[in-house]
Amino acid sequence: MMTPANPHVVEVRQMRFVRGKRMIFDGVDLDIQRGKITAIMGPSGTGKTTLLRLIGGQLRPDAGSIMVEGQQVDKLGHTALYQLRKRMGMLFQNGALLTDMNVFDNVAFPLREHTKLPEALIRDLVLMKLHAVGLRGAWQLMPSELSGGMSRRVALARAIALDPMIMMYDEPFTGQDPISMGVLVRLIRQLNDALGLTSVIVSHDIAETRSIADYIYLLSNGKVVAHGTSDELDRSESEWAQQFLKGLSDGPVPFHYPAEDYRRDMLAGENVVVSNR
Repeated sequence: MMTPANPHVVEVRQMRFVRGKRMIFDGVDLDIQRGKITAIMGPSGTGKTTLLRLIGGQLRPDAGSIMVEGQQVDKLGHTALYQLRKRMGMLFQNGALLTDMNVFDNVAFPLREHTKLPEALIRDLVLMKLHAVGLRGAWQLMPSELSGGMSRRVALARAIALDPMIMMYDEPFTGQDPISMGVLVRLIRQLNDALGLTSVIVSHDIAETRSIADYIYLLSNGKVVAHGTSDELDRSESEWAQQFLKGLSDGPVPFHYPAEDYRRDMLAGENVVVSNR
């Protein structure tokens, strides 16, 4: 009898990560479900992109573990980590296209770098990936000739060129106009389901991310403050979750930066020295 596959592609347990004197993550637990779209959300500066780099092995946690397909990422040697990374696709926030290559060569790059496939087969695969993102007709264009939305879609075609097991999206909707954003939202959902991917999206774009995420983690101050489906989070009793999801200006995350008592500060007068710099 076959043992069923682990339902989680990624398992993070009691993970701590410190940068300088700042605690980025302090005892984080989370699971990335196989075949699902998992969103990691929170305000800017909460370490969402850092979490992707930890999953990909670019950074190592100070404590705890990060398991990807049963392998502890921070314990892998160079060769094993390289092989694991080939099974991960990444859509960077800025697209990160190679500016001196046209669209075709950008998408072909990972195939030429990591496989020994003949050029005829690479051509077919590249056109298939471009067709999947609606840009087969743009294969000859240079990155400078693409709109922001088109650049992001070409980068997505390149990210799926090697048929990864897991796709990671770093703020995929940032800087996109409403039409381009709608296209990307639909593409992420369609590609995840059609290709049997496992997807991780880090974002602070609430409406777009919630519309396609199967499960959501909310991060704040180095911890998971709430998690669940979109409907479950709507019913959450967490004040922080409600403030973030509803975009409230004040709550657990205060509007005012910590300061001395306002009245005492204003009456200090001549006792306050203001730098001229």
